[in-house]
Amino acid sequence: MRGRFIKPIITNNIRDDDHDDHIVEDEPLSPAARLFQSTELNCSIIIVLGSNTIIDVDAVKSGFINSMVKHPRFSSLFVINDKNGGRMSWRRTKVDIHKHVFVPELDPNMEFSDKFVQDYASNLTKTGLDLAKPLWELHILNVKTSDATATAILKLHHSIGDGISIMSLFLASSRKASDPESLPSLPKGKRPTSFWNNCCSFWGILFTIWTIILMVFNTLVDVMNFAATALFLKDTDTPLKGTSENIELSCKRIVHRIFSLDDIKLVKSAMNTTINDVLLGITMAGLSRYLSGKYATRSNPNDRDQITGSENGNYLPANIRFRSTLLYNLRPSTGIESLAKMMEKGSKVRWGNLIGYVLLPITIALPDDPLDYVRKAKAIVDRKKSSLEAICSYSVGRIILELFGLKQTAAMMYKTISNTTMSFSNVVGPREEISFYGHQLSYIAPSVYGQPQALTVHWQSYSEKMILVLTVDPDVIPDYNNLCTDFEASLKLIRDAVIQSRSVVPVQAKTGHKQD
Repeated sequence: MRGRFIKPIITNNIRDDDHDDHIVEDEPLSPAARLFQSTELNCSIIIVLGSNTIIDVDAVKSGFINSMVKHPRFSSLFVINDKNGGRMSWRRTKVDIHKHVFVPELDPNMEFSDKFVQDYASNLTKTGLDLAKPLWELHILNVKTSDATATAILKLHHSIGDGISIMSLFLASSRKASDPESLPSLPKGKRPTSFWNNCCSFWGILFTIWTIILMVFNTLVDVMNFAATALFLKDTDTPLKGTSENIELSCKRIVHRIFSLDDIKLVKSAMNTTINDVLLGITMAGLSRYLSGKYATRSNPNDRDQITGSENGNYLPANIRFRSTLLYNLRPSTGIESLAKMMEKGSKVRWGNLIGYVLLPITIALPDDPLDYVRKAKAIVDRKKSSLEAICSYSVGRIILELFGLKQTAAMMYKTISNTTMSFSNVVGPREEISFYGHQLSYIAPSVYGQPQALTVHWQSYSEKMILVLTVDPDVIPDYNNLCTDFEASLKLIRDAVIQSRSVVPVQAKTGHKQD
């Protein structure tokens, strides 16, 4: 982010200090990593880890040295070669673990510990990563909160890798809590079926042709919408949209709530949807409820807690344009891959930032039936699945980067993101509770900051939990706890509506459906 980082290392010397001064070749940054290092889109990732026990600092340092630090991205400097047109590269170096792990002295029984941990994480968004060392750091807070006995906060630069890459490395460094010798079970994503699988009959051929025509049409529409957004098309100004200049530089607040994954599976099974559909539906419901409350307060301060979704309780303006930028994984498989497989030479499942942007429309409304949120979410997701928008945004971005350079490409992406309201993401986590260097985790709460938006919504599954993580600009959204509460209330409304519809009974929430 602009103004948050010290001057990068500018060098002509490409000797490796760890290998007896032999000349080595620096590894150039990928196009996406270069964008994340630009002044306009300089993003970082923060992962908050709750531990069920006091954290043994020496054990964690030893674990990092023996696993994560061995990864090239966690042991490389970001350098700029001034004799090669300012080329950005990774340069391997020796890691001093003591310069990366920070352990403040704290009272383990302090009052208001939850607020302290939130404040600590928020303060990390004010300062940049030291470019004189690899771009990551770990903060250990041995203080008890409502959700954990201790907390660790991992901060790293987004140019190191995307959510799939980081989660793969994280799981490769973890073990099952029930079996310290075994790696966590890796969730497997669904592989897309080929068009040609249907070409076994006349109707199959017609269906395939229609699918291709629909995908081409949807892609053209999405590409034109993307281009319009990059040029002039803005979202409606709402209480959730950041409009101030340089909002990407503002201090962010990171808060989380833990939901039952069983409740979400209950809705998924009853409505024959996916977990992603349900999460998007809950998001639309929570945002609608919050915005209706804000507009109700403007009309009548006494109506904030009396929003029912009926016509009399709907204070939302008509025709709100509200969109989210969604980072879409472009790897052949949609699931979390093992680190070994990702690092294989020639593997199609590569480490790094292999992601494209998708503009996701968010419906802001108060329907009488809460299940309409999930139905609408499924329609939106199905529509986006029938489009090559993510691939096009990635490919066009690379072409523009090669033709016009980093500055123009970053400016285009900055304008596109700032014209939308929020970012949305969802990463699948381990299917059972895990141990991270001997510490059983109670929750995993990752998020990202540095983009020109006031709100980021991230969903992270972990064992039988679903963690909602909100990253907000408190100047734009000062009542962020109310927003979390509206998400909780929305899930309850949707779950209760499913039960009342008698599509399923509550006991089915305990069935072992796999996450989609």
